[in-house]
Amino acid sequence: MSGPLSGIRVIDLTTVAMGPLASQWLGDFGADVIKVEPPEGDSTRQTGPSAEPGMAALFLSANRNKRSIVLDLKSEPGRAALLTLIDGADVFMHNIRPQKLAKLGLGPDVLQGRNRQLIYAGLHGFGEAGPYGGRPAYDDIIQGLSGCADLMRRQSGEPKYFPAITADKTTGLIAAMAILAALAGRASSGRGGVIEIPMFECMAAFNLVEHLYGHQLDPPRAPMGYPRVLSRDRRPFKTLDGYICMMPYTDAHWRAFFHHAGADEYAADPRFGSMSMRTAHIDELYELASSLILSRTSSEWLSACDRLGIPAAPILSLEALLSDPHLCKVGFFAALHDPGVGAVRMPGVPVLFDGERPKVTMPPRLGEHSRDILLESGVDAEMVDRLLNCPDGTAPQTASSLKQ
Repeated sequence: MSGPLSGIRVIDLTTVAMGPLASQWLGDFGADVIKVEPPEGDSTRQTGPSAEPGMAALFLSANRNKRSIVLDLKSEPGRAALLTLIDGADVFMHNIRPQKLAKLGLGPDVLQGRNRQLIYAGLHGFGEAGPYGGRPAYDDIIQGLSGCADLMRRQSGEPKYFPAITADKTTGLIAAMAILAALAGRASSGRGGVIEIPMFECMAAFNLVEHLYGHQLDPPRAPMGYPRVLSRDRRPFKTLDGYICMMPYTDAHWRAFFHHAGADEYAADPRFGSMSMRTAHIDELYELASSLILSRTSSEWLSACDRLGIPAAPILSLEALLSDPHLCKVGFFAALHDPGVGAVRMPGVPVLFDGERPKVTMPPRLGEHSRDILLESGVDAEMVDRLLNCPDGTAPQTASSLKQ
């Protein structure tokens, strides 16, 4: 299976997590993603455990289905070679601050002047038109600015970050979606475009889906923040012998729950009779449910919920995911074997195309495909040798001189 993006070439200058995750999605869907790295490589090559230098866990998790080329963009030859690659590309993406990229001669006007069909995607910390434009940003910074830490404070009493690189992963997904939309638009217009994907705005949009709440209307009809998910009692329920995740949601769910728990009087309680009333009394509802669930075992509740149609599940540890019967049955995990690294396990592509899960390939070693990529782009073999062996600037000085 070649994938729906077969024939699309992506030149990817992104590093760390957000950008590489975005380009990994494109590679998963069949695009030829060329990861352009500096001589020292992406920093995540050194982040986490590894069986081989430069192939650490964080790098493996965000760079499958790609090829790697090393170019020193501080040198004229490196920039000239990059321009040659971009001339034949469909997408150029980066997470370099625009001011720095402009100094390298890699701004959107320059590149689209050379390739009018190019989709130019900038993954930034902040929108360039605002006062934060150009500032550096990482996941922790954006979580703090976009309300994530405040949401944790509202629920737990102490500001904290989500225990995941939520801003990186969310913005990476949005970036991939935006690039796909631009490619679809190009198919009808014949022209490329410039996309700006700012982390701050993406995460503000992410958090305000439910938490704009009463301020969705003007004048506001209630405070910001969706009460149900902010309740301090919104957590797995303690049972007689452990914990379960249970979510009675509809009116029928709650009536069935109260009846099974032997608490029919609460089914008639006006505080809990409708969605709006339950939301207004959510802390009382969760406190009551917690006391009722505590009287029986996890297996008893899971069996009852299955019979009653109430959504419920046990808590799985991260380790348990590796042997989860559903994930195993659908072939979710990919097992690769690399001669240098050895056995490698990674999550597979979670979506199917025509019933098939796209294949994954081993993330590339630093510069593994440099020669092949340059030759494919029409660079003369002798020039390729000079470029790869002489990164100090003795290679050709212009993009045109790199061509045969």
